[in-house]
Formats: sequence, structure tokens, C-alpha cells
Amino acid sequence: MKRTTLYSPEEAALLPSPRRTSPSERPEPAATLPWGLRVAAEAGWRLLVVAATLWVLIRAVSAVRVIVLALAASLLITALLQPAVARLRRHKVPQGLATVLTTLCGFIILGLVGWFVVWQVVSNLDNLSDSLQDGVDDLKRWLLDSPFHITEERINDFTEMLNDSVGTNNDLTDVGIHGVKVVLEFLTGALLALFSTLFLLYDGPRIWKWTLKWAPAAARPSLDAAGPLAWHTLTSYVHGTVIVALIDAVCIGLGIYLLGVPLALPLAVVVFAGAFVPLVGAVVSGIIAVLVAFITNGVFTALLVLLIVLGVQQLEGHILQPFILGRAVRVHPLGVILAVAAGGFVAGIGGAVVAVPLVAVANTVVSSLLHGNDDRAVDVSDSDDPIRGQQRLF
Repeated sequence: MKRTTLYSPEEAALLPSPRRTSPSERPEPAATLPWGLRVAAEAGWRLLVVAATLWVLIRAVSAVRVIVLALAASLLITALLQPAVARLRRHKVPQGLATVLTTLCGFIILGLVGWFVVWQVVSNLDNLSDSLQDGVDDLKRWLLDSPFHITEERINDFTEMLNDSVGTNNDLTDVGIHGVKVVLEFLTGALLALFSTLFLLYDGPRIWKWTLKWAPAAARPSLDAAGPLAWHTLTSYVHGTVIVALIDAVCIGLGIYLLGVPLALPLAVVVFAGAFVPLVGAVVSGIIAVLVAFITNGVFTALLVLLIVLGVQQLEGHILQPFILGRAVRVHPLGVILAVAAGGFVAGIGGAVVAVPLVAVANTVVSSLLHGNDDRAVDVSDSDDPIRGQQRLF
């Protein structure tokens, strides 16, 4: 039985009353949490803000990717053509005329190269079709005679499955609509890149000064100092990549020609264009060259072409890029892989092409803002003079 203690009123008045804290004496709610939890919360909401910002930025770029890619391509083309404009200016050619002549010559050369590749492929399409059938028959006989125990029934089943898959997923109407859309987007982007290149070559410094007005006043001097460094990085990347791509195209194209593989010049152009897509471009262009060699000349020639492609890629990776690009573009290989993957995810092949130079420029700008113009400093004296400033846009 529970015992209850009763107090008289006089005894109850003598007992100590429980302490009640006022609201002003209570600790802050954050002070009652463990320190690790508070740090995790602080870092968590900041990471959420960064992730949300990146998501919005990616969505915005995906929505207007034609404009973004055209502007990025115009920057790359401007970095390539700027020395030609400066050389014409040294010969007393007016700025407007030098800009128009350089831009038109550049785009005309690109158009002629594209037309040459298409013409060569179309003119040899019938021969390639016949060679493809012969190559498939040779591959079938090699598989049947190989030690892999592949029967003719399995080959026929695989061929039938492939034909059914292609026939099921190939809707001509959808393919036609998608093709028209791609062509229109390409033409729009090409025209926008052309006009953007004209304006950047003609009035680049003034455009840069106008862009700086959108930055906070306190950050303008630092950004203005980082501009020449970023432009130097971009021009070094573009010129170095063009030289490396040209060496790759000449070596692989010459090897294919000596082996008697047709379409040597178009394949060299494909190798040259593929060099502008880091990692992926070299692999794809090499696979195309090996496939054409296999279709036209057989397995042994395809193996020789594969050895040539691998040898040139090793030469590029270990000698050409470190020697030609040097320290101008300092991006870790992991950063290159992630940049190419992110660019391809956001904007397709065009995004993969412009991802690495944009990351290199961003790396230069961030290093300049954090550490100042240390070892990345370049000589930009007289850079505002359009005649003497060969490497200057900003």
C-alpha cells in the first residue's frame, strides 16, 4: 500500500519551491545541439544551395544550348583567328576589313573541308557497300573457322535479331523530323557563331569592358586582371590543339594511304576533327579508321591501322601535348574526364568539345582571383593596341 505524506499549510510554506527559469535565461536552441551536428547542418544547406544553383544553371544552358554553344564556338574561333587579324593590322589593313577577310576565309575553309569529306564519302559509297558485304562474309568465315566454337546458326540468329531491332526502332517519319530539326539548329548556330566571331574580332576589348560592368564594382579590377590570363590560356589551348590535331591527321592519314586504304584524306579530316574532343574523339576516329580498313582491305590491314592509331595516340599523349601545350592548360586528367562527360550530358557533342577549354579558362580565372598573377602572368604590354596585341581580346 502506497504511503502518502501530508503536510500542513505551515510546513508546506517552509518547503523549497522548484526553480523556474525565465525565457531570458534559457540557452539558444543552437547551443543545445552538438557541435558536429551544427557543422553538418551549416555545410548541408550551403551544399543544397550550390546544388540548386548548378541544377538551375544546367537547365538554363540546356534550354538555350544552341546559343551557348554558338557563343563558345565563336570564342574558340576568335582565339584561332585573332593572330591573322593582328597580322593584317600590322600591314595597315583597316580593322573592319581585316576582320571580315579573316572571318570569311576561316569559314570558307571550314565549309570546303566539310564539302570535300561529304563528296569523297558519297562518291565512294557504292564501293564501300560492296566492300562491306565482302568484309562481312570474310568476318563470318573467320568466326566459323576460329577456336571460339561459333556456329553458323548463332551468327544467323544474331543477324536476324539485329535486323529486327533496326526495323522495329526505325520510324522514318520521326527520323526525318529529327533530321530537319538538327539541320535547322546547326544552321542557326553556325550563323550565330559567324556574327559573334565578327563582333569579337572587331570589337573584343569594348565587349569585355561592357561585360565587366555587370560585375560588382569591388570585383572589377581583379576580373580585369584575370581577363588577359584567361585569354592567353584559351589561345594556347586552341593553337596547341590545332597543331596536335594536324600532326595526328598527317601521321594517321599517311599511314592509311600507304596501306592502300581508300578514303585516306576524309579519314585524316575525321581524325583532325576528333582531336578537338578530348579522350572520346581520338577513340571514335580511330575506330572509324579501323572499320573502314577492315571493310575495304580485310582483317590484317585493319590490325595494322589499329597499331598506327595506337602509336600516334601514345605519341600525342606522352610527347606532343606536354611539349606543345606545356603549362598553359593545367587541368588534371580526372577534371578532363568529368568536364567531357558533363559537357556531353548537358549539350551533346558540342558540349564535349567546348567543355575542356572552358574548364581550363575557369581554372585560370579562379587561380588568378585567389592567388594573384603569379606564374601565370603573361606579357600583355601594348595589348590595347590592335596592331601589336596579337594575343589580346580582353
